[in-house]
Amino acid sequence: MLRVRRGAGRPVPSCHNEVRACGMGEYPLVSIVTPVYNLVDFIEETVLSVLNQDYPRIEYIVMDGGSTDGTLEILAKYRDRLRVISEPDRGTADAVNRGFRLSSGEIFAFLNGDDTYLPGAVRTAVECLTAHPEAGGVYGEANWITEDGRLIRRYPTRPFDPVLLAHECYICQPACFLRREIFLKAGLLDPDLECAFDYDLWIRVARLAPLQKTDAVLANSRIRLAGKTLGQRRRVFREALSVLKRHYGYVPFEWIYAYTAFLIDHRDQFFEPLRPSLTKLLASLAVGVGWNRGRALRFLREWVRWLTPGSAVRHWRRLRQRF
Repeated sequence: MLRVRRGAGRPVPSCHNEVRACGMGEYPLVSIVTPVYNLVDFIEETVLSVLNQDYPRIEYIVMDGGSTDGTLEILAKYRDRLRVISEPDRGTADAVNRGFRLSSGEIFAFLNGDDTYLPGAVRTAVECLTAHPEAGGVYGEANWITEDGRLIRRYPTRPFDPVLLAHECYICQPACFLRREIFLKAGLLDPDLECAFDYDLWIRVARLAPLQKTDAVLANSRIRLAGKTLGQRRRVFREALSVLKRHYGYVPFEWIYAYTAFLIDHRDQFFEPLRPSLTKLLASLAVGVGWNRGRALRFLREWVRWLTPGSAVRHWRRLRQRF
């Protein structure tokens, strides 16, 4: 067993004490792709979080979209330890797909240019996949952090449940590692999606194989006002709703209500928490029926359940945790 390298932060616990041969071979190659474009303030921390992992077999590919802010100069400092491709792309999903096609690892992950792994994350992921050969991938806990790296709170992950994916995205993207064949069978990322490509991927992967959850904290997801999650909030909602409609033919109340609330008050529902109101509830009925044409009666039944005082309080609390 390799010793855990101690760096900034505490090493995560492992599923087992050593990587065992279990259909994958000992020390399977892990390919990690980082899509990046003009993230000079964050890319070095991201790169070092990969290069400082204690796992012995990592193939690291950085897909740069043509940065002009000094990102490439930083990447050049580590050119002997990673591969950099700098060329125009169609966005994050397209960059990840291109990087994947250049890779050869049995296990695949992608880490955005402003997110980071915690020490020991890759080893923990491999050990969990080795211990669970039936799993198509593994995901762990993750932290939301500020632009300057301060902890905000834990990402609201949940035990794997493919049915629950129809209601919420409980897998944090940088904390997920997939088997190569599963990512291929799922069809890679949808390059037409700019924001919800990870949610779309989890739904497709979950139909092919179960995902294994570990309680270890594997990654940090950076929340920036200029980032997609908050900076393109309307697009995030509309893409998520479209993904749900595509896969399930139905958009549940929780998503409809959060989207309706955003349309009314424009709060980001992260730093500015979602605020319930009767006006938003009434407006969500029209929005929900519009998104659920052909299943309007189902949505109406779900909407009415939220009018019950006891269930309403419980649901509001859950909504505020998710959005």
